[in-house]
Amino acid sequence: MDKNKSLSGRSAVVTGASRGLGRAIAIALADAGAAVALVARNREKLESVQREIEGRGAKAVCFPVNVSKEDEVARLRDEATAEFGTIQILVNNAGINLRKHLVDFTLAEWRTVMAANLTSVFLMCRAFVPQMKGSGYGRIINLSSTLGHVGLPARAAYASSKSAILGLTRVLALELAADGITVNGISPGPFATEMNTELMENPALNAQFLANIPVGRWGRPEEVGALACHLCSEASGFITGTDILIDGGWTAR
Repeated sequence: MDKNKSLSGRSAVVTGASRGLGRAIAIALADAGAAVALVARNREKLESVQREIEGRGAKAVCFPVNVSKEDEVARLRDEATAEFGTIQILVNNAGINLRKHLVDFTLAEWRTVMAANLTSVFLMCRAFVPQMKGSGYGRIINLSSTLGHVGLPARAAYASSKSAILGLTRVLALELAADGITVNGISPGPFATEMNTELMENPALNAQFLANIPVGRWGRPEEVGALACHLCSEASGFITGTDILIDGGWTAR
């Protein structure tokens, strides 16, 4: 646990907080002193994260919401603000991946990925940015991916959405810089999360995958949590409009 409590008195919203990197980020922010609104569609999984955070002596509240839906985001804004007061930290982590070649996508499938990964970021930022203004502090972190920087076959929709998040991050950073609000991206590479369990449990595929990671291992979710905490701290006030790759050297090859 972070003994410095560098985020004491701050309130954060983390989407996709029920598992994986979102869960790790939510726990890290809570350990640093922030009160956290946990957002995802699965209430049961959210409540599990809530219990874990509360067991560590921090405050967390669950909000089962589909963040690709405009009306649900508006409800989330109202309910989270009523619970926590002004939201000062927003982490847009929610997203899905549909692996198939471009010519095999239906338009509905393409739109589903874009709504979950990109439109959700637009809706969440539009909902929460107005209340961040005026205090001299605000932090927005948008989760992109190494696939926002490099390509892989059968990732057309996912990679397109993650590339677009990088552009949105830069523009919003410029729009909000004078308000003391920073906007940055985090682009994770291969992490040991539920999404990659099948790959990690296949010895041959796992070895093949690890051979492409210069540090020779999968990332640990808490490493993304630590990076998010730094970007949310006062020490990061001069970091904005950029994206940080955390990928074990994957994209440096």
